[in-house]
Amino acid sequence: MILLKYNYKRLFASVLTLAIISCSNPWDDREDNGDVNLKSNLTEAISNTIHTTQFAQLLVETGYDKILAASKTYTVFVPTNEAMAQVGNVILDDPEALKQFVGNHIALTAYSSERNEAETQIKMFSNKYLTFQGNTMIDDATIVTADQYAANGVFHIIDTPLIPKLNIWEYVNSVSESNQTAAYLLSLKEFNIYQSDSIGKVVSEENGAGYLADSLTNSYLRNVYNLNNEKNSYTFFLMEDDGYNAEVDKMKPYLIKTSIDPIVRDSTATYAQYFTLRDMAFHGKYELDELPATLVSRFGVEVPVDKTQIVEEIHLSNGIVYVMRKVDVPLEKRLLTTKVEGEDNSSFTNGTRDKIFYRDKIDPFGVFYNDVMVMDPRTARFMLDYKVKDFYSTTYKVYWRAINDRQTNVFQQQLRIAGGFIVENDTRGVTDLVTTLNYIDVQPNFYDEVYIGEFTLAQAKDLGAISLIAANTTVNGNNSLTLDYLKFIPQVK
Repeated sequence: MILLKYNYKRLFASVLTLAIISCSNPWDDREDNGDVNLKSNLTEAISNTIHTTQFAQLLVETGYDKILAASKTYTVFVPTNEAMAQVGNVILDDPEALKQFVGNHIALTAYSSERNEAETQIKMFSNKYLTFQGNTMIDDATIVTADQYAANGVFHIIDTPLIPKLNIWEYVNSVSESNQTAAYLLSLKEFNIYQSDSIGKVVSEENGAGYLADSLTNSYLRNVYNLNNEKNSYTFFLMEDDGYNAEVDKMKPYLIKTSIDPIVRDSTATYAQYFTLRDMAFHGKYELDELPATLVSRFGVEVPVDKTQIVEEIHLSNGIVYVMRKVDVPLEKRLLTTKVEGEDNSSFTNGTRDKIFYRDKIDPFGVFYNDVMVMDPRTARFMLDYKVKDFYSTTYKVYWRAINDRQTNVFQQQLRIAGGFIVENDTRGVTDLVTTLNYIDVQPNFYDEVYIGEFTLAQAKDLGAISLIAANTTVNGNNSLTLDYLKFIPQVK
């Protein structure tokens, strides 16, 4: 028995030793392996390698030789002399472009080719992120000689130069004179889709325009996705002019707005363009063979993907742009239902906070939900108020689910819809009244959605004064309020 335990311990120690050896990092094991480059810094090691002398000269020319002589640890992906023949004079004769090009081959810290990760995003000195794929690929280049160690890092010899790519926003800028979609997107630096967008412009003016400044100053990048962000990946559908204009025309009847200065800017067209294009950007990079039949925008719009409409596929530093003849999104998908949760009220009136109960509940069907209930307020017409953005210029059908599970009697409540509140002589009223729907009975223990009425908006707008109103009585039990949610369903004209 003692001998068995002894042999087991020896076996365990052997397995542990093997595991430690197998999991060791080649960077940590580089010492004392006889490589003469270990006594040189990276610049010297690259210069002393016969196949990489041309790139070594560019390190000196751009000043990166001094950086790679420092005591920090670096990784350099070094093109062969033959690969350097692919680099044109547009880069070689432009000092700024050349520095960007060389920096696109250098990363801080050591990245060995012996890795377990299928993909690793690496930030380069160019501020671009490249994908280290498996053990042999960095972006579009193949590693032909891996893991060449120097005193302060590692270099890999590659068969293709890593020419910096534009990111999606840079590409949009580059085609803005020939593409109406791109031109409109750039115009949103001067126009605020939402009032809050002006904050970014103030911050940018105070701090000065810097890297990624467009994310503060452009309404599209601020509210949809920051397509100027190098770290994340995106897919963007850039429509040709005819397809783009057709989609915008579909949206115009639902985004009617009064233009302050129609000669300078048509507000209806501006918002129709925005609500068309906000659904053309998607988080994540979808290669052509990965594109599904439908993509869902961050706003919940289901966008059909018709690959037969793809004109061009453009791979960029932070994703892919698909140039499309058109992206035909049905109005039934564009015009989203607006759902307002009862517990998300922005304010209340005609009562005190201690009469409002925010509840976590499970309905008789086993479904969890949150709602709000006002009980025994001892006042008439207690109100819960809600603010909702982005209503279309169309007719809305309105539904609610209102759970009366604490009282055995029926009580009544109604919905008033207006643009905003105003206070005059210490009395609160509303501006831009849209409608006040009739009082509706709230039956005990009834869990279904209830249709409560409809209204029509002549212009698209925000509705900052939607009020759920209790009965005009001070009798407790008859002046209660309850709401799980409201639904506003836009109708296609």
